[in-house]
This record gives sequence, structure tokens and C-alpha cells, in this order.
Amino acid sequence: MSIAERQDPASLPPFPVTADMAGWVVQLRSEDISPQAMIWAKHALLDWFGVTIAAADEPLVRMLVEELAGSEDGSCSLVGLGRRAGLHDAALINGAASHALDYDDVNRRLHGHPTVCAAPAALALGEFVKASGRDVLAAFIAGTEVACALGEMCDEGHYEAGYHATGTMGTFGAAAAAAQIMGLDAPATARALGIAASEAAGLKCNFGTMTKPLHAGKAAVDGLLAARLAARGFTAREDAVETRQGFADVLAPGFEGGPIRPDPAAPLAVEQNLFKYHAACYLTHSSLEALGALKRDHGIGLDDVASATLHIRPTHFSVCCIPAPTTGLEIKFSIAHLAVLALDGVDTAALASYSDANANDPRYVAARERVRLDARQDVDRLAAVVTLELTDGRTLTGEADVGMPADDLDAQWGKLTAKFRALAGPVIGDARSDALIETVATLDDQPDLTRLMEAAR
Repeated sequence: MSIAERQDPASLPPFPVTADMAGWVVQLRSEDISPQAMIWAKHALLDWFGVTIAAADEPLVRMLVEELAGSEDGSCSLVGLGRRAGLHDAALINGAASHALDYDDVNRRLHGHPTVCAAPAALALGEFVKASGRDVLAAFIAGTEVACALGEMCDEGHYEAGYHATGTMGTFGAAAAAAQIMGLDAPATARALGIAASEAAGLKCNFGTMTKPLHAGKAAVDGLLAARLAARGFTAREDAVETRQGFADVLAPGFEGGPIRPDPAAPLAVEQNLFKYHAACYLTHSSLEALGALKRDHGIGLDDVASATLHIRPTHFSVCCIPAPTTGLEIKFSIAHLAVLALDGVDTAALASYSDANANDPRYVAARERVRLDARQDVDRLAAVVTLELTDGRTLTGEADVGMPADDLDAQWGKLTAKFRALAGPVIGDARSDALIETVATLDDQPDLTRLMEAAR
């Protein structure tokens, strides 16, 4: 090989992504995590408990419990259900339940939902081995970092190819969280990530069905299983992310590997989570925010709008543009139908708004024909521009961008506790809701998860 060939980046070995991630997970200690990152982790977990508890009566949750938990009296709590299950079943059921309403947090680096994968694995295993609250928080932070860093390396190629990053990258996150709690060494953690590479799955064609939340549950349990097997000496490639015919080579066109933390001083991924205040696909939120502002500022309603144009990224069309939703679940992925509801003053934060009746209401079906979707490459992935032509001849334009993490953590905690109470209160009552909020807020001081999970059951 010539000197020129040796210097050609294409001829160099790929960056050892798997080993680098494993080494970082092993070296992470809870005492090294900043107080601010711990606060962000508590915010994410409180939001996770709220959306999971609120999904207790969802049909998909009932089916999973009947199939997997049955009459089993296991070691781990099923959140919001007042019962227990085995370790792996609890991770899967809680993970699927937490994504059932599509009301959970997102992270733009992941192109998906980090908490619904890392949290169920960390909480189930933490309860099983009696880990401290602080160690569970650290594991959750580690899992979120791995999933989001890998998502950033994949960029948009993986997602645009049709893979649901929550299900794929989330499996690595769950494996990292479990490995952290178990104290695996670097080779075992790399093997856990190698097992996860083969288990990672999830297709966007199933958006709007029960299988989308199943992706999160499967990511949680498959990542947990990967770490548990690796601890027993189960073998896998320790370079399975970056090697030929590995995860990146097969599933991630345009993958660019690199260190998990190129800037050690940068905020952790958990500090970049984005929380939902509309119970629908996050890619619809900027349009909803812009429409809501125009409605408030100009005192208009649905009947005042002759036509509406939503200027969105072309990639939205394969995610949240179901043209004619017939179920409440499909509304969550129909940006045109959501626009009609928002203009009519329907509360898109309320779970009851996502009903089959609203999907099939003749007035909304007719109004949806007045909504046009305009693909604009110059609009940010998490932003939107909307144009309204009113019946009185006026034209109104608005825009919004929900892609920036909050900078006021006290205000964010207030919004999240209000959201949590609205979701959890009807299921577990106000007293237990308050107890759960207080326990999450002090989780880093809890010796184990007993108090937390008792309140959540």
C-alpha cells in the first residue's frame, strides 16, 4: 500500500465507535454528573411516569399484559397498573405503555424518543437489583447519551430510509443503561452493544398503529437482555456498530462515526430533551404553535379560514401526514387534521381530543380539504411556517420553532408537573401523584426505588 493510499480516509479503519461508547459508559460515575444534568434527568423521568400512567387503560397495554404478564407476580412494577411482572416483561410493557400516547419527550440528535427506551430498562433493572436512585439516574443519563450520540452519527439517512430511530438507537441506549447499573467492564459493555446491534429494529410504516409503541418496549427489553447476556459471557462482535456488515454499514447510509463525547464540556444529551405539550407527533408541534398564536392574536376560528398552507420539511410527509385519519391514534400523525382541530379551538394537549369521533367528524373531514401541505427544504426539521387565507380576504403568516431545549428549568418543571398531574391524577389520584412528584424530585437521595415504584403502581 502506498503512502497516499494509507493517508486516504477511505482506506483507514473505521473509528471504533462501539469500544468508545463502551469505555465512556464504564467510566461514567454518578458523582461526575453535573447537578443540572441530574435535574434534566428528573424532568425526563417525571414526564415518562405521567405518560406511562395515563396509558394504563390503552388496549395495547392490556393486550401486552394479558400476553406477557398474565397471572405472574414478578419482581418489577407495572407502572399505573397496580401489579407486578418479571424483569423483562416489565421493561417491555412499561416501555410500550410509555409510548402508547405519543406524548413522551424527543431529542433531535436521536431523531426519536430517548426516554421511553432507556428509562424502562433502567427502572426495571434498578428495582430488580435494588440500585440507588442516583445510580438509576446515572444509568438513564448514560443510556440517553449513547442513543442520541449514535443517532447523531446516523444523522437523517437512517430515519429517511424508513427506520424508527426510537426502536433502533433506543436498543443501544437501553443496553448502555443496563450495563451501567450492572457495572459491566468495557469488553462486556461492548458485547452488550454488539448484541443490541443485531436486535435493533423498528419500521416507520407502522406509525399510527400499536406497533409504533411496541418499538419502544422492544428496545427497552432487548437492550436489557443484551446487557444481561453479556454479563454471562454471551458473545458478540465488540465492533458491531462500525464493522463491515455491522449496524451502520447495513442500516445507516451516510453514517459518520466518531467519539461519543467529542467535547467533554458540552451539555449531555439528556439536557437537550424536548418535551411535548401537544399529544401528537412532535413534527406537528411547530405548526400547532404557529396556528395557535394566529388564532389568539387575531381572534379567528376554523370558519374564518378559506385555506391554510403548512410549510414543512419534505421528510414530514413520510411521518405525520396521514391524509385521511379514521382513528384517534391516526390523528396524532395527520398534520392537516391537527391543523383543523387547532383552528377550531380543540385542545391538542388533551388526550380526549384524539378520538375516533374527531377523526370522522364530517365538519373536520370537509375542512381538512382546505389545508395544503407545502414541502420546504429551507424550513428547519422541527420548525414550521403557516399561511392562512381568510374569508374576509386577509392573509396571515406565522411561524414557530419547537426545536430548542428550555433554558428556564424552574419554568419547565412547573409545566411538566402540571402536565403530569393532568395525566396521572385521574389514574392514581392526587395524593399519589404528589408523592410521585416529590419522590422524583429527590430521587438522587433515595436509597432504592421502593418509594418511587410504590407511588407509580
